[in-house]
Amino acid sequence: MPILHSIIHRIDKGDGETPARLVPARAELAVSPALDDLLAGLSDAYHAKAKTWGRFAEDDEDAGPFPAALARYQEDGLDFAALTRELAERITPLIDAHLPVGGHFLVIDHRQGEARYLIMALLHHRQGFGISESLEVVPSHQLNLSQMTLAARLDIGQWQGGSASHPYLSWTRDRGGKKLAEGFAEVLGAREQVDATQETRTLLKAFSDYVEREDLPEEASREKTDALLDYASDQASRGEPITLEELSELVDEQQPKAFFDHIRNSDYGLAPEIPPDKRTLTQFRRFTGRAAGVSISFDSHLLGAAVEYDEEQDRLIIKKVPNGLRDQLKRRQD
Repeated sequence: MPILHSIIHRIDKGDGETPARLVPARAELAVSPALDDLLAGLSDAYHAKAKTWGRFAEDDEDAGPFPAALARYQEDGLDFAALTRELAERITPLIDAHLPVGGHFLVIDHRQGEARYLIMALLHHRQGFGISESLEVVPSHQLNLSQMTLAARLDIGQWQGGSASHPYLSWTRDRGGKKLAEGFAEVLGAREQVDATQETRTLLKAFSDYVEREDLPEEASREKTDALLDYASDQASRGEPITLEELSELVDEQQPKAFFDHIRNSDYGLAPEIPPDKRTLTQFRRFTGRAAGVSISFDSHLLGAAVEYDEEQDRLIIKKVPNGLRDQLKRRQD
């Protein structure tokens, strides 16, 4: 992922009586292997977070100053340091109002294949340990990439191309941080929000309906489920949307348009491209539950075949007991 520009500004926040303060960077970061590794780790952590997807507001007044400043930067009318400093200045009051601590605001303009992205994140630290040259344990501050309460990613090419369907902008949506996410979206000028979790759930519901309608045998159902989840999970890992036509071709090579037509002819309300939610995809692959000393886990495609759920009686019926479990039960009865 070649890095074109990168910078780190510091936002300090002490006790509750002192307002947050921006300490801008004096210059951009130099490209280094460590920075490349940080970008890779940051991207992985970001793609695993719950996010909202959307685009910049079409009306300049609603969009605010950031998209306009970004356009000036793209036209070489504003340098990267000034662009990010202005953004950090508008983010500082958000941190003051909604977060107990400050952090380092990292912004990276980089390429990934033929695409170009702008990724930004407020980074926090955690206390860790290291080993000194004299082989002694010493305290060490480490970046905590998993604690990413404020972050966003923009597909610059899709934005410049004026894509009507591609949700080219995404930002973090942490549980309990609704006001922070809304304020961050306002600073970015983001509108037309798409809920990745809900869109993914709708897609999976459409797929389940399709499999049920086709009355597929267990093996075929499992293969199609694996094809969908493998593709969708790969897109989520790369931060790319799911393309329904492409997914349809993977789900059924013999009838590449069948699943796509099923979605289009039914009232699911899905756009041609939807953002994937990794957590929802993971949960769809297996059903799991634990209560009162009982733990159950099984592949989702087995529901309705080897496993049935009786909603009225609230019972789970396992039609074929695993061999190992059956042997244990028999030994207990002997």
